[in-house]
Amino acid sequence: MTEMVYGTLPSRDGEPILPRWWNTIDRWSLTCVLLLFGIGLLLGLASSPPLAERNGFQSFHYVERQTFFGGLAILALILTTMMSPQLVRRLAVIGFVFAFLALLGLPFAGTDFGKGAVRWYSLGFASVQPSEFLKPGFVVVAAWMISSSLDLNGPPGKTMSLALTLLIVVMLALQPDFGQASLVLFGWGVMWFVAGAPIILLIGMAGMVFLAGTFAYNSSEHFARRIDGFLSPDVEPTTQLGYATNAIREGGLFGVGVGEGQVKWSLPDAHTDFIIAVAAEEYGLVLVLAVIALYATIVVRSLIRLMRERDPFIRLAGTGLACMFGVQAMINMGVAVRLLPAKGMTLPFVSYGGSSLIAGGIAVGMLLAFTRIRPQGEIGDILLSRRS
Repeated sequence: MTEMVYGTLPSRDGEPILPRWWNTIDRWSLTCVLLLFGIGLLLGLASSPPLAERNGFQSFHYVERQTFFGGLAILALILTTMMSPQLVRRLAVIGFVFAFLALLGLPFAGTDFGKGAVRWYSLGFASVQPSEFLKPGFVVVAAWMISSSLDLNGPPGKTMSLALTLLIVVMLALQPDFGQASLVLFGWGVMWFVAGAPIILLIGMAGMVFLAGTFAYNSSEHFARRIDGFLSPDVEPTTQLGYATNAIREGGLFGVGVGEGQVKWSLPDAHTDFIIAVAAEEYGLVLVLAVIALYATIVVRSLIRLMRERDPFIRLAGTGLACMFGVQAMINMGVAVRLLPAKGMTLPFVSYGGSSLIAGGIAVGMLLAFTRIRPQGEIGDILLSRRS
């Protein structure tokens, strides 16, 4: 605990891998991830038994599955944090290729599980959502492309990353999965901005997004229905948004009490997309603010560490992963309180979902690997030396 307060110790040459890993990793962020997973299990105990009962399973069927997949996610996270940035990049490229091919095959072998969007492969005992695994790999690949364009006589990496981003966004929009498409576009935009893209170009991209949204609204009934529901001044009380907003209102500051919430009996996605509504109803605003603080701690600490990073690739990839992680959490909670249209997006490490948990573990593992302390001078030292 003393080292967590006063800072990490410098690693020494020849030091065993575990002590070196422990001395160089951001332990505050790692602790926040573990706390989020623990909160997810706590909320799963409250929210999932009604759904398990309706589906003919034992009361804690979904909690047991979340514990299993969460264990795999934490294992993947720990192993990924121990890798060097170069190894993370190589494995991310391989993972991205497989996820991209899986995304291409969804129209032919995917399923929608009755939700109106073909996003999953059914394996019988479980399902896999390729877009969840695509996101961390895409960030690393796009960061590699953009950083390579900064080299003298480097390839047109920014243009290549833009083409790849638009291709993925179109593929996701056709599922339709506008939430993941917007998240991918946001992650790429953040990296492009950090790499020095002119503001006028980003404004132009925002205009193109607005035009694409208008086209989607006019051509997709699924998209239009969600936008109309969001813009409507009245919330239908028997919809998911209606149940969620009422639960948050009933929870107040300290909640109605553990196990006393009612929203879990009405919401089919209480353990996934609307898990924060269960937290707000049973534990109140106090727990919601604690969850927000945990996400903010991970994002802010990661960005502060990345500001000192010399390697452009690590700086870009880490920034993209951190911002995408934080924005996904913000979107999920924003939907629950009706600040954003419904997106069908999980709350990282808290919501139930095997693909979301394992892919989230890999993504945050990459982020913690990029933010580990390495024997290098800080970026500020280089700038000062150039001035002198």
